[in-house]
Amino acid sequence: MRVLLPVALSTAAALALAALALAWSVRQSDEFSIQRQQRMTERSIRAVLGELAKQQEMVAVWNDTVRQLNQHPLDEKWIHANIGGWLHLTFDQDRTYILNPQDQPVDVVIDGTRVSLDAFEEVRTSFQELIRGLRNDAGQTRQNSSSHFAPGAYLKSGRALHDTRLLKLLGRPAAVSAMKIVPEDDDLIQVPGSEFLLVSVRFLDGNFLTHLAEQNLIERLRFSLTNEPGENEVGVPLRSDEGKHIGYFIWKPELPGTTILRTFGPSIIAVCALLICVMALLARSLRRSMSKLRKAVMELRASEAQAHHLAFHDVLTGLPNRAMFDERLDHTLAGAGPQDKLAILMLDLDRFKHVNDTLGHQAGDCVVREFGQRLSLLLRGSDTIARLGGDEFAVVLAGIGEREDVERICARILDAVHKPFEISGKQAFVGVSIGVALAPEAGLERVDLMRKADIALYQAKSEGRNSYRIFTAVMDEAVKVRSTIEEELRAALVTGSDLRLFYQPQVDVDGQSIIGLEALVRWHHPTRGMIAPHQFIPIAEETGLISPLGEWVLRQACVASKRWPDLTIAVNLSPIQFRTGDLARQLIDIVHEAGADPRRIEFEITESLLLGDSDLSHSALKTLRQEGFKIALDDFGTGYSSLSYLRRFEVDKIKIDRSFIQHLGQQDESMAIVTAIVTLCRAMGLTVTAEGVETEDQKLFLSQTGCSEMQGFLFSGALPEDQIGDLLTSLKRRLTSQDDADLASFSQGIRQAALA
Repeated sequence: MRVLLPVALSTAAALALAALALAWSVRQSDEFSIQRQQRMTERSIRAVLGELAKQQEMVAVWNDTVRQLNQHPLDEKWIHANIGGWLHLTFDQDRTYILNPQDQPVDVVIDGTRVSLDAFEEVRTSFQELIRGLRNDAGQTRQNSSSHFAPGAYLKSGRALHDTRLLKLLGRPAAVSAMKIVPEDDDLIQVPGSEFLLVSVRFLDGNFLTHLAEQNLIERLRFSLTNEPGENEVGVPLRSDEGKHIGYFIWKPELPGTTILRTFGPSIIAVCALLICVMALLARSLRRSMSKLRKAVMELRASEAQAHHLAFHDVLTGLPNRAMFDERLDHTLAGAGPQDKLAILMLDLDRFKHVNDTLGHQAGDCVVREFGQRLSLLLRGSDTIARLGGDEFAVVLAGIGEREDVERICARILDAVHKPFEISGKQAFVGVSIGVALAPEAGLERVDLMRKADIALYQAKSEGRNSYRIFTAVMDEAVKVRSTIEEELRAALVTGSDLRLFYQPQVDVDGQSIIGLEALVRWHHPTRGMIAPHQFIPIAEETGLISPLGEWVLRQACVASKRWPDLTIAVNLSPIQFRTGDLARQLIDIVHEAGADPRRIEFEITESLLLGDSDLSHSALKTLRQEGFKIALDDFGTGYSSLSYLRRFEVDKIKIDRSFIQHLGQQDESMAIVTAIVTLCRAMGLTVTAEGVETEDQKLFLSQTGCSEMQGFLFSGALPEDQIGDLLTSLKRRLTSQDDADLASFSQGIRQAALA
């Protein structure tokens, strides 16, 4: 009894808890299912309002519609075929009414058939507030009502102005949308207040309920004026946007928990009964034999061994994890003699995120697992292969011979990764970047060796990926220099004393004047001297300093723009700056605080920004253009240049990259490309600037091609602000003292003035 009673009580308690947990799970599952179906129904009702407005916009924002409705007499066949009849046939709209500026019906379509205009009178009262609000300039959004579903709102999308509401119409629930009929562009002028109205109705019972039930797998969905659900049914109230009661949507919800309980309930009871019998037998046998106890002890030891294995191995690949890797590397280093050589390889898969994004994380797990298998087949049994996490792996090669041996192994790993990974009938392609640290050359301490292998890995990734790099002291020095530059650049941004802004002139293609300046930042380090932008700009982008640096450049450029109000100042923007959602507002505030004219500030962006095609970038550029700033696309032709980018982002200027300009007169291909770019941009009404103009022949070709502006050492390099002032003054004196014939040598005059 001392054994049986505790066992019996424990079993009873466990079964009771299991029963309570099962009942709670069934109830929670049922409630979750009901809530899900309610949300699906609500979203479907809300979607009808938006769909009505989108459907109306196809015919209401159309020059032809405006012209036809203003003809006398009306072309009734055209009106029916293109508006009322078409909306019913295409979108199942139950009713459409077209009202003239005096709110009198000119066309009424019910269930796809034109009926008497008098039919509008039976619904005029229901539409009265909707029409009045739209006529009284419904440009402001109304406050949400207490409706269980989303209320209607006056909305303006482009040229479309509409109001959508839920109403009780003729005793039936209905989604109603009213929209002004307006021209699609400015080619057709319409006097405000003379617009016709299009009113569309979609009843929310009948065919709509059938479609909704089929789409969302809702059983017995119906509409009722009263809340009288049947057995195992639920109801959701439907109210109009004015808070008035319309009726109820009632259906029989899916109850997965109850269904599962009914299906498996008898089996569960049988299992519980069997469990009670087993526990009773087990309790009796515990009193007689200690063999059961010994067996339990053995199982416990096996479990401990499994736990120990899991603590030092990766679950996905079965390879050693970071803990075992560190332990083995420490052991190998401790036992290595002065002449023993080993290599630490840090590996990181390239384009792995693309696999996860396109094929899913399960596919990514398959790639990681198979990559671990390929590594195991390539290397010796004495080598240590570990998965450190994600798509990061590490390898310890002990007892290696020469450096060439390590290079051959790295090459074999690269070849193995190039083969496609088969995943559920699809192929995934990835690469791998490898960083190598050799011991004892790179050291004999684990943390230091892994750090240096990581540095080499970073070098491989920064130089194009899908390659390997062996650590050298130069890499370590480069990392330290980068760290030092970051710290010193951060300090320079605080004081601003070591940063300088140079300006390179942009000249008119006719050679008559300087029309703009490109602002270029320079860093005059107190001990290192002048640091080129390509040395510190990438570091600023990686460390987040590009934003304060860009703000400093813009402030200085604004000051310069007020000094030369007739010139446009171009400022470069990094794609990194666009990752903040408030970039446009920051730039606008800086220009306003400086008192500069936005029309004289030009922002230069690169094609890499357009390739991302993010909503943040598009919104920021659109806001800047609306404020009057010009947008120039720099280095055009060096990336994935696309006409769709130019249309979507609406840039003002294209700057042809210097790599095309420098080969003019030498390569026919460059001449053809430049001609094509200029022709395309002129057809789109864009300004074209040629960068890197260095010879008179290049200048002549660009002028004959139709290029708008030029920039390059033929005219002037980047100059400090004070020299720009002297240059402009010198040029002004030269131009006033020369006749028209001398103006042909304007580029030579700019160079002479710059040298002076």
